[in-house]
Amino acid sequence: MLTLKKSGVQPSSVLLEKYAKNEQKPFNPTKMNFIGVGEKDVYNITAPFQDGEETVIAGRVEPRDSEHSEVIFFVRRGEQWIPKEDAPIFSLQDPFFTRIGGELVFGGVEVFPHPADERALSWRTVFYKGANIHRLEKMFTGPDGMKDLRLIELPDGSIGVLTRPQGEKGGRGKIGFVRIPSLEHLTLEVIHEAPILDQFMEEEWGGANEAHLLSNGLIGVLGHIARIDEEGKRHYYPMVFALDPMTGEHSDIQLIAARSDFLEGPAKRPDLSDVVFGGGLVRKKDGTADLYAGVGDAEAQRITMRDPFLAFEKIRWGK
Repeated sequence: MLTLKKSGVQPSSVLLEKYAKNEQKPFNPTKMNFIGVGEKDVYNITAPFQDGEETVIAGRVEPRDSEHSEVIFFVRRGEQWIPKEDAPIFSLQDPFFTRIGGELVFGGVEVFPHPADERALSWRTVFYKGANIHRLEKMFTGPDGMKDLRLIELPDGSIGVLTRPQGEKGGRGKIGFVRIPSLEHLTLEVIHEAPILDQFMEEEWGGANEAHLLSNGLIGVLGHIARIDEEGKRHYYPMVFALDPMTGEHSDIQLIAARSDFLEGPAKRPDLSDVVFGGGLVRKKDGTADLYAGVGDAEAQRITMRDPFLAFEKIRWGK
């Protein structure tokens, strides 16, 4: 039986060893076929979501030799995904979505010139809200230097806020959490003061990619844990954990996939060949789930697995 009691922070190498011993691995990896964007790559996609009568996917679109990206909404036509006609295009990276108060909340990472170093860039998470993708209006801009800021509506109408500070408070990047009464209470001060969850070794980092409300009231978090090895190569692994929104108590991290589970393919650079960024998870009634991921910072793939949140739903939370 899983619990929310942590057994201690472990490096990603140990988590990978544990994952390798799992008998049930992901299966049926499939490359997502995005067209209509010329020679540009599409990666770090969201899971599919409903927009009116159509199912759409938002994806990060950029040239192989650049990180100046756009987020484009795609619709499926046969086995291909094409840009949705007349849909807005955002100058963002790494899109995500949720629903709050019956409205779509969409966001991504905005890159801008560093305010103190003209040779460098900085970034921040930007949120938009609207009835559909055509009516999105800017809702909130997160702190400079913070990616992976995520929101989730809880059953009582309050909002869970997952943060990822870096620097003095967060090192290379740690996940924080705070609960607020409503979106009106979302402020930079609240985000900066969110308590940090004890999950990562000092030399590693991670962030939340998507939050799911589980049947027992816990939050199931899809995220990533990452490190750089001695040769400068980056390793990103999709992971999950469960979080008590009332207390901040949380479970151990569990890896749910590795690069070797996916089909072979290109990488943006040689040091990114072991990068998997899980953008979204679709839970299915048959007990499986589809993970939609960016692979190698160069392409998007989908893979099926046993639903990683089912075990967390068996936790007798609050009893």
